[in-house]
Amino acid sequence: MLTPSDIEQAARRFATFPDFLRRTPLWVLPGSAFGVRCAEVWLKLEHQQVAGSFKARGMFHRLLANPIPAAGVIVASGGNAGIATAAAARALGVRCEVFVPTVSSPAKQARLRELGADVVVTGDVYAEALEACLARQQQTGALLTHAYDQPEVVAGAGTLAMEIEDDEGVPDSVLVSVGGGGLIAGIAAWFEDRARVVALEPELAPTLFRAREAGQPVDVAVSGIAADSLGAKRIGGIAWDVTRKWVKDALLLPDAAIRDAQRWLWREMHIPVEPAAALGLAALQTGAYVPKPDEIVCLVICGANVDPASL
Repeated sequence: MLTPSDIEQAARRFATFPDFLRRTPLWVLPGSAFGVRCAEVWLKLEHQQVAGSFKARGMFHRLLANPIPAAGVIVASGGNAGIATAAAARALGVRCEVFVPTVSSPAKQARLRELGADVVVTGDVYAEALEACLARQQQTGALLTHAYDQPEVVAGAGTLAMEIEDDEGVPDSVLVSVGGGGLIAGIAAWFEDRARVVALEPELAPTLFRAREAGQPVDVAVSGIAADSLGAKRIGGIAWDVTRKWVKDALLLPDAAIRDAQRWLWREMHIPVEPAAALGLAALQTGAYVPKPDEIVCLVICGANVDPASL
């Protein structure tokens, strides 16, 4: 089970390379700014992180915590984990190979190539790209970075929650988008029972929701507007263990509500994010999650690797 001490260790490793990661801003606004009846809404603006998403934390920590062979590093990704791995590899001067499914957006594939990664497009969904990546890793011996299911990756993601507490304290609730579960596992492992951590998934990519129905991780069909970043077909083992202990709520949201929230963030706050980063606001604005009048709610704005034309 991941613990706060694992996350503190990740933060100490980051301190030895202070020029890569960013300490992202935390906006504190009244609930009325979002049309919500609650005391405050905090926005953790992690879309401003290096490589455009929270994934930079976990990927960089994975590289820092392990020796890197001559073959470099390798990863399968819908886009964000690959971009983060490529950015971390470039910062450390090592090779990087990224396997992405065809659902990965052209904007994300272009960014990977700009960062110097060798990009292999294969499979319709993330799981198929991962299968090809694992076969390639057996051939080359490169260091594998997993998008969400390695202890170093999850601990790195957890430093985001550590920053929130350092900046403003512990919110009453934290609303977190879930794909494979690395982000929510890191956040829940840090806050434990001190904050209510809420899992949010698209209706068309319900990995954690279906696992809870089945009582164990199961494969699910994934599609929809957030499939390129929340497209894991099975919840990660680490996330399954952590969320069973610390996460009570797992909610589903329709694509239309996610898209509306994404466009609202751009129109009203000029925050350009991908659909996966809009689930928290969608949950508030649709009433899927109803905070108490005196509640402080934190939304994790997790990624901005989006084609601006789609906004």
